[in-house]
Amino acid sequence: MSISKQELLTSIEEKRSSMIQIALNCGFKSNAAIKQSQELDHLLNLYYDLTIRSDKKESSSC
Repeated sequence: MSISKQELLTSIEEKRSSMIQIALNCGFKSNAAIKQSQELDHLLNLYYDLTIRSDKKESSSC
């Protein structure tokens, strides 16, 4: 399954918003907030990997 940068950015923003709401309602150290934070980290890592991969492709074409 391939995901576009834009789709990933949308998912990141949705997860960030969800994490903030959960943290405000349940506490920043709650298990739910920590889980959301870990999921956001995962999405951010995917975005970083996708960005680096596409940058390498662009820079390798002379």
